[in-house]
Amino acid sequence: MAHERREEYLESVQEKNEESLPEEGIPSFEELQREYQNLNDRFLRLAADFDNFRKRTERDLEAQARFAMEKFAVELLEVIDNFERAEKAEDPGTREGLVQIHKLFRTVLERHGIRPIESVGKPFDPARHEAVVALPSENDEGTVIEEFCQGYCMHDRVIRCAKVAVSKGKEG
Repeated sequence: MAHERREEYLESVQEKNEESLPEEGIPSFEELQREYQNLNDRFLRLAADFDNFRKRTERDLEAQARFAMEKFAVELLEVIDNFERAEKAEDPGTREGLVQIHKLFRTVLERHGIRPIESVGKPFDPARHEAVVALPSENDEGTVIEEFCQGYCMHDRVIRCAKVAVSKGKEG
């Protein structure tokens, strides 16, 4: 009995709503479904875009933090270059002290993910090497035969290219 009254009430409300609104202003069920689908698609795309933005921002922040010390590291590399030159000095006492300081600097750099690029005997790679001169040699053409200034990587990213001499093969 209560169920029948409820249904009668719902029918009367629906009839009143249909009478009070003009026929042309009421969207059809199919139009409402299309609108719902469009809004749902927009929502899903927006949610995916936001997720991609969040991931990209996390990656950018991680990279920024990882390479924040790059400028400082490049300045330290100049100090190492001077120590390497001084190691070639003739005075044995001075040379031994410099060797120890050089080892300490290398340890500090490696602790921060800064490692030297091995160049001599390797094929020339423009992403890792800067060719200063090409010389005739017994080595194959394009092989690094001498290193004038060592290059360095920081977490797999080159922060300074090695300045090298490249073989142009045998002359003759």
